[in-house]
Amino acid sequence: MTRLVLRKPLERHLQAGHPWIYRDAVQSIDGQPGEAATVVDRQGRFIARGLLEEGPIALRVFTLVDEPLDEKLFARRLDRALELRERLELGESNSYRLVHGEGDRLPGIVVDRYADFAMMRLDGAAASAHAEVFARLLRPRLEAVGVSSLLLKTGRRGDASTRLLWGEQPPERLVVLERGMRLHVSLMHGQKTGMFLDHRESRRRVRGLSRGLRVLNLYGYNGGFSIAAGLGGALHVTTVDVAKPALDFAESAWLDNGLPSDRHEAIAADVGDYLKEASGPRPDVIIADPPNFAPRETAVADALGAYQRLHRACLTRLPPGGIYLAASCSSHIDGSAFDASLREAAADARLIVQRLGSWGAPADHPRIDALVQSHYLKVRLLRRIA
Repeated sequence: MTRLVLRKPLERHLQAGHPWIYRDAVQSIDGQPGEAATVVDRQGRFIARGLLEEGPIALRVFTLVDEPLDEKLFARRLDRALELRERLELGESNSYRLVHGEGDRLPGIVVDRYADFAMMRLDGAAASAHAEVFARLLRPRLEAVGVSSLLLKTGRRGDASTRLLWGEQPPERLVVLERGMRLHVSLMHGQKTGMFLDHRESRRRVRGLSRGLRVLNLYGYNGGFSIAAGLGGALHVTTVDVAKPALDFAESAWLDNGLPSDRHEAIAADVGDYLKEASGPRPDVIIADPPNFAPRETAVADALGAYQRLHRACLTRLPPGGIYLAASCSSHIDGSAFDASLREAAADARLIVQRLGSWGAPADHPRIDALVQSHYLKVRLLRRIA
């Protein structure tokens, strides 16, 4: 087995649960991505064991115990992950995350459930080298909870593709439940693994505060926030997204939930252009959950400027008493920087806001405190008071 010798004292870092060892932290590497490797200190003492990776990350850490890194270990971790989901209070939901990579001590492995289907995504060459093993181990465990098909999604954005590993091909339009809300998703062509499961808590909050209000859902995608607002008794909901196919899903799901067609409007437009040109009644609630503005560390400065401009445009569009839900999914922007962009936007517009709540991803997306990147989702609920 390949041995990696630490050139930096990372023992406390790893004991705290950090699952990555970067390439510049080890002396040399001799092995291929996906191969098991043992990490030792400069005295040759065992530190950790994991899978070799390509790129800046040299190793994805799976265990701090001198034990075999084999299918039995993978199986134990999968069982623990699924046990957690059985204990969570998910309401009337059949769409949620079953395995959350590093948070479940299965670095690089994500599995999401959508009714009778599950979607697996593998981040990096280390996990990808074991795709067949994970698919085989998952089958009896998923079938035991009512999942009859597993798909694998590879690539990102425009290069993403999805293929069936076992079971039946999903329909182009699949209806799933989230706390009783019927949402329409495309597993073969949708973003992420189908939809943004990490905003389940956010959608619950929106549903609880929308009664009798006009709601504007920006970057609305398949309309999850919009339908939550409608079911919460919103007077009217506008969904804005640049992708017309996603808006078609939002409109069909709106009707599928028994909501009146005259209380929803879907607008295919760039959000920036829409905010500049929008007229008519001012919304009482604005939801802004944009795509990742900072996919790389080098993009952080520009991204913070973009967030600040978006916040300012939204806050100034709201009347006094209006509510703003702002979100960032960028792991390169921490909570304090995101909060600063909100403060600076309010100050620039000479507005006073109250903070009503702050949260991140729900419990089916468990996080490791030592891994800053696992706190990628930041959601802030504000109220304009002057």
